[in-house]
Amino acid sequence: MESAEIARRFLRFFEERGHKIVPSASLIAEDPTLLLVNAGMVPFKPYFLGQRKPPAARLASVQKCVRTPDIEEVGKTTRHATFFQMLGNFSIGDYFKESAIPFAWELLTRSESDGGFGFPEEKLWVTVYLDDDEAIDIWRKVGVPADRIQRRGLEDNYWHMGVAGPGGPCSEIYYDRGPEYGRDGGPVADEDRYLEVWNNVFMQYQLSAVRSKVDFDVAGELPAKNIDTGMGLERMATILQGVDNLYEIDTTYKILDKAAELTKTRYGREHRADVSLRVIADHVRTGTMLVADGVAPSNEGRGYVLRRILRRSIRNLRLLGSGDERYMHELTATTIDAMGETYPELKTDAPQIHAVIDAEEASFLGTLRTGTAIFDVAVEETKRKSGTTLSGDQAFQLHDTYGFPIDLTLEMAAEQGLKVDEEGFRRLMKEQRERAKADAVAKKTGNLDISVFGELLERAGKVDFLGYDTTTADSSVIGILVDGVSVPAAGAGATVEVVLGRTPFYAEGGGQLADQGVLRTSGAEIDVLDVQTPLKGLIVHRGKVRTGELKVGDEVQAEVDIERRRAISRSHSATHLVHRGFKNALGETAAQAGSENSPGRFRFDFTAAGAVPPSVLRDVEDEVNAVLINDMKVNAFYTSQAEARAMGALAMFGEKYGDEVRVVEIGDYSRELCGGTHVHSSGQLGLVKVLGEQSVGAGVRRVEALVGLDAFRFLARESLLVAQVSEQLKARREELPERIDGIVTRLRTAEKELEKLRSAQVLQIAGELATQARDLQGVSLVTHRAPDGTGADDLRKLALDVRGRFPADRPAVIVIAGVPSDRPVVVAAVNEAGRERGLKAGKLVGVAAKALGGGGGGKDDVAQGGGTRPESVDDALRQVEQATAEQITGQLG
Repeated sequence: MESAEIARRFLRFFEERGHKIVPSASLIAEDPTLLLVNAGMVPFKPYFLGQRKPPAARLASVQKCVRTPDIEEVGKTTRHATFFQMLGNFSIGDYFKESAIPFAWELLTRSESDGGFGFPEEKLWVTVYLDDDEAIDIWRKVGVPADRIQRRGLEDNYWHMGVAGPGGPCSEIYYDRGPEYGRDGGPVADEDRYLEVWNNVFMQYQLSAVRSKVDFDVAGELPAKNIDTGMGLERMATILQGVDNLYEIDTTYKILDKAAELTKTRYGREHRADVSLRVIADHVRTGTMLVADGVAPSNEGRGYVLRRILRRSIRNLRLLGSGDERYMHELTATTIDAMGETYPELKTDAPQIHAVIDAEEASFLGTLRTGTAIFDVAVEETKRKSGTTLSGDQAFQLHDTYGFPIDLTLEMAAEQGLKVDEEGFRRLMKEQRERAKADAVAKKTGNLDISVFGELLERAGKVDFLGYDTTTADSSVIGILVDGVSVPAAGAGATVEVVLGRTPFYAEGGGQLADQGVLRTSGAEIDVLDVQTPLKGLIVHRGKVRTGELKVGDEVQAEVDIERRRAISRSHSATHLVHRGFKNALGETAAQAGSENSPGRFRFDFTAAGAVPPSVLRDVEDEVNAVLINDMKVNAFYTSQAEARAMGALAMFGEKYGDEVRVVEIGDYSRELCGGTHVHSSGQLGLVKVLGEQSVGAGVRRVEALVGLDAFRFLARESLLVAQVSEQLKARREELPERIDGIVTRLRTAEKELEKLRSAQVLQIAGELATQARDLQGVSLVTHRAPDGTGADDLRKLALDVRGRFPADRPAVIVIAGVPSDRPVVVAAVNEAGRERGLKAGKLVGVAAKALGGGGGGKDDVAQGGGTRPESVDDALRQVEQATAEQITGQLG
C-alpha cells in the first residue's frame, strides 16, 4: 500500500465518522516556543488550551513534522528520521476513550478491501498507563486479550505539553513484526520487534507546575475531555509495504535509489555507503519540504536547521564520490515527484524550490573549498608544533563558522596522519546546545502569555477590521493589558495593549507595517505605536496613555495617522507591481519570498538563482512606472483559493492561505492574494525608483525601492549631485561617465607607477643588506626594519630578493619587518641550505609574531606573520636573532 493511499484511507475513515479534515499546517510553527512543527498535534494546541475556537469538535489531519535532536543518528538506525508525517484524529470536548479506542481498532483490523489496513488482530499489542483500568476495559471489549495488554509508567504512557495545561494517560498500539526482529514479551521487552503504530492520548486532567516529563502536579479534571492521537505514516508504510526501515518505503526509497544511481553506488553492499544514502534520502526530502513552506537557508533559527540538513546531504554525496558535481537538483526533482501526490503545492512551486536548493548547493561547495583552506592552515600549524591532534577549538570553528561537518574534519585529518580532539569538540557543541536549550526554556511561557489574549478573544469575539474602507471609527474598549496582565484601567504614562470591538487600525502582517495613530475617549488619549494580531481574529493596539485614564468599557474614537497609512499603502501597491515586473523579466521562478512595506519605501525579496543584471532592474523599473502613468484602477475582492489560483493570482512563496482569500488586482497587470491596504489607482504612487539589489540568502535576492515623494526627493538629490560633479569637471552630464572613467584610469596608472617606484626604492637596499649579513657559525643572518609605510608585498619581495643574493651552498636566513599602516608585519625567508641546517621560516615568524602580539606561519622556506604592537618591531627582530642562534646551536627545535 503506497504512502498516499495510507493517508487517504485514514482521512476517509474519520471523515465518514463526522471529522472535519484539516490540511497540514505549515512546518513553520505559530507557537513562539518552537522553530518548527515537531508533532502532529502542534497546530491544535491553541484549541486544547482554549486560546482559539476549533473549526469543529471532531478533526483529522495528516501533518508534516520535522524533528532534528537526533540528526546524527539518521541513517545509522532504522527508526530515526528528520521529516515525518503524523496521521491524527482529534476530539475537542466531544468523544473520549469509549470512541477513540474502537475507532483505532476498527481502522487497523478492517480488511484492506473494506477500506482498512488489514492488520491481523493477533499481531497487535496494547500498552496503557498503570492505573487506567477504564482503557483496559474498553480494549477488552473490542477484542484484545488480557495477555496482550501491558501497563507502563509515566515515562512511557503519560503525555503533557511540557507546560501547565491539559494532559493525561495514553494508550499505544504496537505491531509484532515477528521473532526474527527480537525477543518475545511484548513492547515492554523489545520495541524493535514490537513497533509502535498508534498513540491515543486521553486529555482528562488540568496539570500545573510541570517540572519534567514525570514530575508535575494534577490540579483536577478538565471540564471537557479531549482526544489527541498520532499515527506515524512512515512507520505504517514500513509494515504495509513489508520493508525493514523508514528509508525503504516508497517515497523515501525513490530518493535513495536516485542518489545511488547518480553516485554509481549500490545500496546494500557496504554499510558506510548505505548510511550515506539513507542520510541523503531523508535530508533531501526534509529540505524540500522546508523550502516549500518558505524556510530559506541561513545561520540562525529554522534557516540554520535547513542549511544543516542540506549541507549534510551534500557532504554525504561527496563521501559517495560526487566531488564537485551538483546532484541536488535531480534529487529535489525526485522528491517533488515522490511527495507531490500528497502535497500538490510541491509541483506548483517546483521552480522556486529548485532555485533555493540549487543556490545553497553552489554556496556550500564554495564553503567546502574555503573550509579546506582553513583546515590546511590548521594542519600546518599543528604539524609545525610537532602536534598529532587538531584541537577541539579548531574543529568547532570549522564546524560553527565555516559550516564544515565534523565527520569531514575527521576524515581529512586522518588523511594527514592526525587525530581530532573529538572530546573537546563535543564539549563545545554541548555548551552551544545547552545555550540554545536555555533560550528555549526561557521562551517556554509562550503559551501561557497568549492565554490572556485567548480570554480576550473569547470575550470579544473576532475583532472587526474596518481599515479597508475608513481610517476613523467609533468603538469601545474590550480589554486592557499592562505588562501582559489584564487590568480594568490604566493611567497617564502607562504602556498598554488595548483591544477594541472594532478598529480601522491595520495590524502588521503580509509584509505591511502596522498603522499608528491615536485613541480618544472622553477622558483620555492614547498614542498607538504598534498593532499586532497575537491570535487570529484578535487585533491588539500597543501604545502609551498620553493623558487621562483609559478604562474597559469606554467609548473610543480610533483615528489612524492618514498620511502614514497612505505612504505605506503606496509602498504595498508598488511591491505588487515590482513582483509582477520581475516575473515578467525573469520568469515564474521569481516568486516573492518576503517583503516590508514602510512609509515611502519598500523591500521585496524573491527567489532567483543569481544576481539580477542592472539592465533587468532598469527594465522592471521602466515597466512599473509605465503602469503608474496609465493610472490603472486597483480593485479588491474575496473569492475561494481555488478560484483565485485559477485566475492566476500570485501568492507569496511558502505562505499558507485559508479557503477564502482576498485578491488585489491592479488593472490587468497584477493580480495577487493579499490582505493589506492599497491605493485606489496606480497613478497615486507617483513614481517608483529601484535603488538596487543584493543577496539575502541562498537563492533569495532583495530589491529596495522608493515610492512617491521619497523617490522624487532621491532623484532631485541625485540630479543636484550630478550637476555639482558636472560643474567641477567642466563637462556636460552625458560626458561624465567617459570623463570620470578617464580620471580613474589615469589615477590607477599613477598608483601603479608609484608602487613600482616604492618597490624599486625598497629593493635598492637588497644588495647592501646581503653584504651586511651576520655570520652565525656558518649561517648568514639578515634582520632589517623597513621604513614605516612599506607594504607587506614589498617586505616579502625584499626578503626573497636578499635571500636570492646568497650562494646556493651558503645557509641564509632573512627576516624583514615593518609597519605598512598601523599593524606590524614580519616576513622570514630561508634558503635550501639553511633548511638543511634545520632552520624553518615558519618557526622564526612565529617567534617574531608572538613578540608583536599576534600570530603567523607558513612554509619552511618563506612565512609571514603580524601583530598588534608596532612599538615591538625592534624587540621582535632581536628575539628572532636569538632564536636563530639557539636553533643553530641545537638549543631550539
